[in-house]
Amino acid sequence: MSRISVRGFAVASATAVTTVGAVVGVASGSTQPSDDNFEATAADTTLLADIPAGEQAQVQVSSLSEQAAVQAAAADSAAKKSAEEAARVQAAKDAEAKKKAADKAEQERKEAAERANRSSLRDASSFTSQGSYSIAEVKAIARQMIPASQFQCFSNIVDHESGWNYRATNPSSGAYGLVQALPGSKMSSAGADWQTNPATQIKWGLSYMNNRYDSPCGAWSFWQANRWY
Repeated sequence: MSRISVRGFAVASATAVTTVGAVVGVASGSTQPSDDNFEATAADTTLLADIPAGEQAQVQVSSLSEQAAVQAAAADSAAKKSAEEAARVQAAKDAEAKKKAADKAEQERKEAAERANRSSLRDASSFTSQGSYSIAEVKAIARQMIPASQFQCFSNIVDHESGWNYRATNPSSGAYGLVQALPGSKMSSAGADWQTNPATQIKWGLSYMNNRYDSPCGAWSFWQANRWY
């Protein structure tokens, strides 16, 4: 039995008791209840009446619908945030992949340029020996023997060591030539004409820097820190 039918039964029972009491009172000579009493009873009956079962069911359905709507909105919001986060993560991955691809392409371009530069370099033996060389001529030979990316570093060292004088001699140590080999006779491994041919000296100096410091720029970095190499 529902809550409403129980309370309805209770109200009906109270009304019946009131009516019986009134009849008994008349039979016993009691004063007959006035119309106000009946109206009050009727009013009490209305106040005790509960919401009809049909309307109560409608309220419950409406509440459930609102809860469902709130839950659906929350689910949509969560799904939207999840999609936005996934898109952000994917965008970051795409950007990283593009950067890596660009870096790889740039590295490959540099390597290709370096290979092309090396293939165009001349060996010391390809230069015709002269009786003497100007600084400009010595530098021109060096540019043809040293990779472009390393020439400035090589030049910086030679500037400090000999000022591009291929006959420069250090009277204290005996260091000789463009790169101030110590002793100068070390350069004989590059050619017997090491004393008079700047190309031979450049060949030896480049080999020395590559073997000991990986490159002329590596040698220049060491020179800057120590003032020798």
